[in-house]
Amino acid sequence: MTERDIPERWPPSRAGEPDDMKRLSRRPQFGETQAFGVRATGSTSKSVKREKQDSSELLLNNQSAATSLPPRNSGKSRRWMKSWVLWALMLTFIPGGVGFLAMAMLLKLPSAPSCPAISRPFVSAAVKLHCAQISASKQNVNDLLQAIAIVSKIPEDHPLRTEIDRYLKEWSQDILRLADQSFQAGSLEDAIATARKIPEELPVYQLVDEQVTKWESIWSQAEGIYQNAEGELKERRWQSAFLLSARLLRVDNQYWSGVKYDQLNNLINSAREDGDKLANAERLANSKVVNNLLEAIKISESIRPESYLYEKAQELIPEVGRKMLVLAQASLDQRDANTALDIARQIPDNTQLQAEVSDFMALTDAQRSAWIGTVSGLETAIFQAQQVDVSRSNYGEAQQLIARWQMEIEDVARLEKARTLASQGTIEYLTAAIGEVQMISANNPRASEARKEINRWRNQVETIEDRPILERAQQLAWLNDLNSLQAAISEAGQIRRGRALYSEAQRKISTWTATVQRIQDQPYLDQARMLARGGDLTAAINTVQPIVSSGRSLAGEARKAINDWQGQIRARENWSSAREMAAASTPEALSQAIGLADRVPRNSTLRMDANIAINQWSQQLLDIARSQGEVNIPSAIETAKLIPRSSSVYSAAQQQIQNWQYVLNPEPEVFEPILPIIEQ
Repeated sequence: MTERDIPERWPPSRAGEPDDMKRLSRRPQFGETQAFGVRATGSTSKSVKREKQDSSELLLNNQSAATSLPPRNSGKSRRWMKSWVLWALMLTFIPGGVGFLAMAMLLKLPSAPSCPAISRPFVSAAVKLHCAQISASKQNVNDLLQAIAIVSKIPEDHPLRTEIDRYLKEWSQDILRLADQSFQAGSLEDAIATARKIPEELPVYQLVDEQVTKWESIWSQAEGIYQNAEGELKERRWQSAFLLSARLLRVDNQYWSGVKYDQLNNLINSAREDGDKLANAERLANSKVVNNLLEAIKISESIRPESYLYEKAQELIPEVGRKMLVLAQASLDQRDANTALDIARQIPDNTQLQAEVSDFMALTDAQRSAWIGTVSGLETAIFQAQQVDVSRSNYGEAQQLIARWQMEIEDVARLEKARTLASQGTIEYLTAAIGEVQMISANNPRASEARKEINRWRNQVETIEDRPILERAQQLAWLNDLNSLQAAISEAGQIRRGRALYSEAQRKISTWTATVQRIQDQPYLDQARMLARGGDLTAAINTVQPIVSSGRSLAGEARKAINDWQGQIRARENWSSAREMAAASTPEALSQAIGLADRVPRNSTLRMDANIAINQWSQQLLDIARSQGEVNIPSAIETAKLIPRSSSVYSAAQQQIQNWQYVLNPEPEVFEPILPIIEQ
């Protein structure tokens, strides 16, 4: 800002305002300003002093020059004064210089006081207004407030008060405008603080509360929309979030409708991408495949901290890690310690399950040692389980396993001793091994294993005892006659139910029994077949019926023979009925006879006679139909339709039916129009 300089002091003859400054308040002068802020271009006070000093020195020099002239009575001076050239030069330059200095002093106006000194009591209202205008022209809040402060204390009855009030209103509105710019730029607090700086005594201050309320309402509305959109993003409702973001465009604030709208849309797009990632991770997390679970963790890790779904992604990571731990436990339950440890080692550290994983691996190693089944293995397992600290969550489980393994050590020693005895393979040693294992309590963890060993060794003892009986039975059955087989069955029957070789003995007894029944029943079946070949089917059936009822080994074969014989009986009956029916020689009788004859089985000896009869009766039907066709074509058609497809005259009957249908429904004749011949 260019300021006008103020002289260090006013001329002594002036007690109040200078006359020139009074004239400044009435009308503008050359080099001065109007009352409302046009810059003055006059010289500074120092330049005035310098010019005055120069002129004073010039006058003093002239005076000294005049007083230093030699007296007139000297000859030399007379000669000098007689020189008219010198007198002409002096008369030319001295008055001109004096006139020039006089005109410069007359045209030079006194300088106005500088703006930093306007707080002095003798500074005029016009100067204050001028300085306030200069300050307000910078158009920033502090300078506008300074401009208001400069003129606010000017008396109400001052002639410039109307102009001052107009400027006060304009500058206050400028402050409100700057505050609104801060609000539009996204700084609500700065906008309110700026607006509150307007002095309360100014009339414009009445608009401050109204404007602040409006700003706060707009800001609150925009924040509500933004927060609601954020809530929709957290719930992965993208469409709803987009609709809410569009409402920011209608907010009367450039920051919210521009910067925050773009920011929210970028967040929505980013959240949608993260939502797709999280959905894929959740889908993989539902799998029971270790690689899928690891991929789910990897995808969840890729979601950035600034994402709205970051917390959910972080919550998913330990859940997936716990699922991996469950899979490891399932493998351990199946006594697959290697797979369990492999799964546990792959659980990432960011699942926050390091302590649980470490304890699980320690107990898994211990159980793997215990599964060896030896005393040294159990002692190693106990040592490994004792490494679990009392502060760990699975400390109780470790203590239970230790107590169990300590109980097992004594019984494992018994089992090892018993197995050593049983390895001899004799009845005496096997019996001793069983007695040793029976000393293991039923409440002991190894009780189930002991029972399995007892059952195995007992089976070995029973096998040793019963194997000679079964071998003797097989030797008796070797002749394969009735007496030998019955003796073998009796020998093998000595092996009681529940013993080791009982099932094998029963299978052999069943085979030998079937052979005995076949030997006993085969003569009856052969006799029945001889009766059937002789044509006495009823007697044949009656002969083998007891075999079927008994359920013996030949019951199935006998039942099949009876079914065959009964089919032959039905074929004879049908063939006889068909011939009787065809004797009537009517279309209906012939059709029924053909149906009965067609029921004769294909494997029956009567089937050839039935086929010949079907062709003959079909020919009779065709002849009857042709006779009817001479007087009643519809009846002839119905009779011809009775001829079966298997008949040799079926094709001829179908052709005859088509001919009759053509006679009944002739095709209309198509007459082509005769076109006149045009001679060329």
